[in-house]
Amino acid sequence: MGRDRQWRNGAGVLRIAGRDASAPVPVPVPVEIAASYGARRRGLLGRDGIEGAILLTPCNSVHTFRMRFSIDVAYLDRELRVVDVHTMKPGRFGRPRLRARHVLEAEAGAMAAWGLRPGVRLAIDV
Repeated sequence: MGRDRQWRNGAGVLRIAGRDASAPVPVPVPVEIAASYGARRRGLLGRDGIEGAILLTPCNSVHTFRMRFSIDVAYLDRELRVVDVHTMKPGRFGRPRLRARHVLEAEAGAMAAWGLRPGVRLAIDV
């Protein structure tokens, strides 16, 4: 589902592969897919929050100017493996990640609750 996939704007469900088997199975996480230039440009701007997450693709850096809330940002490679995770306050520029092909954004604190950390592999069912 990574390298050969052609992403389109829409909705899906985020699954977290490679979780610790003893960890509780999380509830499905709704994900909005922003694959067009306009959808990526708009992202989370003008919103007061998000239920679930938004996947920006292709993308390897983000900013939080004109955002109303802090966000967690996970940089993903072509295989949807987490390269890096950061929390960003409004009004910040994120440093580009060279290996990143996608960016997953959620409200601050959500990714820690989901168990996202570098090396974890994700899957998105559309």
